[in-house]
Amino acid sequence: MNKHHGFPRSILWMLVALTLGWGFNWPMIKLALSELPVFAFRSVCLLGGATGLFAIAAYSGLPLRVPRGQWRRLLLIATFNITIWNLCITYGIGYMPSGRAAILAYTMPLWSVPLSAWLLHERITARRILGVALGMGAMLLLLSVELRAVQAAPKGTLLIVAGAFSWALGTVMVKRYPIDLPVTSLTAWQLLIGGIPIYAGALAFDLHKLHPLTPGPAFALAYNVVVAFVFCHWAWYKIVTSVPVGVSSLSSLMTPVVGVFSGMLVLSEVPHWQDYAALGLVLLALATVMLPPGSIRALFKKS
Repeated sequence: MNKHHGFPRSILWMLVALTLGWGFNWPMIKLALSELPVFAFRSVCLLGGATGLFAIAAYSGLPLRVPRGQWRRLLLIATFNITIWNLCITYGIGYMPSGRAAILAYTMPLWSVPLSAWLLHERITARRILGVALGMGAMLLLLSVELRAVQAAPKGTLLIVAGAFSWALGTVMVKRYPIDLPVTSLTAWQLLIGGIPIYAGALAFDLHKLHPLTPGPAFALAYNVVVAFVFCHWAWYKIVTSVPVGVSSLSSLMTPVVGVFSGMLVLSEVPHWQDYAALGLVLLALATVMLPPGSIRALFKKS
């Protein structure tokens, strides 16, 4: 499959696992935060994720040392992808339900597609425009269920959207300023360096709030470290470095939908008709980057 138009089959399994891993993680976050302070929770996730990835890289014999002259670009990438993203989500999620915050966070393609055209000179095709339109339509449907809650929390909305923009810019920076490290090592360094302000916040505000966790939140914390931060972050940057930003961004749209439906299993939340309609729109959006070029046109000609 042409990498400039579609999604390589060789890493399709990675996308499926990433979607399920990050999607199921949103109710896990809510469960973990029922007993953990926010900064402490994020710090354990970031440090645990970095430690796990460094261990995997070392065991695999991958280079760990950041090449000379590339520390500045690593700091830039980590700032947008990890620091600003986590701080915006950490504060923003306090103003609204976590599920709707997740949906706002995944408006990322709305920013990444024009940013990739501007900074990376990626061509904005009709397929990608259609994909963004369908995806954003799905996000609006999901948000409509709690539109009053979003309108009542303008600070939270602005923070989450700022986080989405930062994630989009960080994703573009990974392609714009490549670092000569394997994905595993690069991801580990991002988590470690980008988390420094968050570690400071945990030491300053959360140490006195810590206490032993009950089994549910403890499992949720372990899930975050092992699945969401070690595997999913590695898989995301592997995808980002393998396909155009416009394609990788649109491929992330299924994650908040999985998050909404996994909330039904973990937190007994009941999906609305808007959730099912959004699922259909997201599947159509995914088709714009998953199907080979010309296949959609050919389908309409046959019909």
